[in-house]
Amino acid sequence: MSKVKILTDSSVQLTPEEIEKYNISVVPLTISIDEKTYVDGVNITREKFVEEMDSSKDLPKTSQPSIGTFMDIIDKVPEDYTDILMLIMTPAISGTINAARQVAEMAERNVEVIDTEFTDRAQGFQVLKAAQMAQDGKSVEEIKQALDVLRDHTYLYMGVTSIENILRGGRLSRFAGTLSTLLNINLVLTVKNNSLDIAKRGRGRKTIEKYMNNVLEEIKGLKNIKAVGISYVDKMDYVNELKEKLEEIIPDVPLLIRVTSPVIATHAGSGAFAIEFYTES
Repeated sequence: MSKVKILTDSSVQLTPEEIEKYNISVVPLTISIDEKTYVDGVNITREKFVEEMDSSKDLPKTSQPSIGTFMDIIDKVPEDYTDILMLIMTPAISGTINAARQVAEMAERNVEVIDTEFTDRAQGFQVLKAAQMAQDGKSVEEIKQALDVLRDHTYLYMGVTSIENILRGGRLSRFAGTLSTLLNINLVLTVKNNSLDIAKRGRGRKTIEKYMNNVLEEIKGLKNIKAVGISYVDKMDYVNELKEKLEEIIPDVPLLIRVTSPVIATHAGSGAFAIEFYTES
């Protein structure tokens, strides 16, 4: 019988209760702010990171986990686990998956890496599904098949109200020339198929609000939404508006609202947020 251990990276959006309930191991990324180095979730909280970021002189720098960090966590997995599955964030945001793949090749155990093609709560949907199935004794192949379906029915929309971080971080480098000449530009970004793309751009926050109203209408028209997440960096005003609207149109669907991870906050910048959901096929 299969006994599968689930690992993921710290860009994921999970509650401490979910991590404990499903015995999920989280591999932390490293963050540097004004020459101070922190380990995500180990010696700095998400809320404290945002405070440090908002007051920092320079753009924080994030680093993927080292091979040694991955190995240390794998070494702690009890020997009775037949397989280890690592569910890692999209390479559109971080090179973490490359380190994970190196580790999988080096490890003396059955280790496999899955590109979730997402991050944050959208990644969390897959991690939770995998962990639930693992607890039920499902095999690696059964888990992978289920994740393929879930991934195809997952949606992530991000509102960015300040483009400085995302341009300086190079995540939208192909648009830098056109965006950097615009004042007060706001963006709606989508993540799909390992691509971070601009869905809408314009001046002022109304650009984002108008697009998100369309997203809410899309959600309202769907009958099989299983869960929704809203992650944010540091401002709750519009997040609270979204919360109220979602609770009105889909009152029975689980909704998780939490501060996002340092790696996402660093690239998205102050005022950013994301709404993520998935449907049952």
